Amino acid sequence: MYQKKKERLYISDLIDDPAVAYPAYYVLSLSMHKNEMLHAALMALHSFDFSYYEVAKSYEDIFAMFDSGTFPIYKEKYIVGYFGNKMMYLESNGWKSLSATEDIFRMEHWLVYKR
Repeated sequence: MYQKKKERLYISDLIDDPAVAYPAYYVLSLSMHKNEMLHAALMALHSFDFSYYEVAKSYEDIFAMFDSGTFPIYKEKYIVGYFGNKMMYLESNGWKSLSATEDIFRMEHWLVYKR
C-alpha cells in the first residue's frame, strides 16, 4: 500500500519563542504541513494567545469550525480536526482518534474562533 509522505512541522518555524515548547514538532502530511489554518491554531496553542478564541456555546460552534476548514482547540492542549467522519486530535506523531468520553461533551473544554 502506498504511504503518503509526511514531514515534521517544527514549532520554532512558526513561533520564535513559544510559551509551550512541547511537542517541538508535529508529523503531518504535505497538505497539512502547508495548511495556514492549522498553522494559526498551532501558533495560538503554543503561544497561549487565545484572544481570537472563545468557549464554545454549543456543538454547532465546533462543527461550524470543522465545516469552514478551521481547527477548534480542546482543553487548551490539542488541535482537533474532523476527517472521514471522525474527530481527531493532533499529537507529535500525527492525528489520533478522539475517544468519546464524557469530557468531550462539556462545552467549557472547547475553544472556537470568535464570531
